[in-house]
Amino acid sequence: MGAGSPEPERVPTAEAGALASTSPRRYNPAVSDEPRYALGFMFGPGKPDMVSFTPHAQRLGIQVVETGPCFAVVRLPYRTELIGDPGRKVIFGGAITTLLDHASGLAIACSLEELRAIATIDLRVDYLRAAEPGLDLTGRIDCYRVTRNVAFVRGTAWDRRPDDPFASCMGSFMLGANPAGSPFTRLIPGDGTEQS
Repeated sequence: MGAGSPEPERVPTAEAGALASTSPRRYNPAVSDEPRYALGFMFGPGKPDMVSFTPHAQRLGIQVVETGPCFAVVRLPYRTELIGDPGRKVIFGGAITTLLDHASGLAIACSLEELRAIATIDLRVDYLRAAEPGLDLTGRIDCYRVTRNVAFVRGTAWDRRPDDPFASCMGSFMLGANPAGSPFTRLIPGDGTEQS
């Protein structure tokens, strides 16, 4: 599913451009034209600790299904305490927005070469229909552009099949907004802050 994901467009820094124009290209096996991703070692099926740094996502029971270059797939298991409309038994819209917001942050983290704090600037969710009661909800977000300070995402959420979404979204996120850094760094082995 992730193999067809487009790489985000990257805006080179002035330093990178200057180095590229003044330095001859030499073969160096440690340097590659392929993008390096800070969370690349975690790409593939989701792991339970991938939500450990977000208490709200943990409380809602959000699970990471899969990550890869520039994308994330997450699931919100259906639970009665998440019902927003007791008559129709559909999940509260705020829980769905949280699902998509969390997937967006993770997709952006999966797009970065160096982890930085990520803050939501704008997240628009369009509800196409009501989600079916009693079903787990899944969302996939793709990060399609990363600039120096902002990342852009789009995605969908579905209940039964990805080709029949109940919601779509687009968003923009600030990079490096929090000087404390990214909580995603806790996922990197050996940084001294990983969760046990």
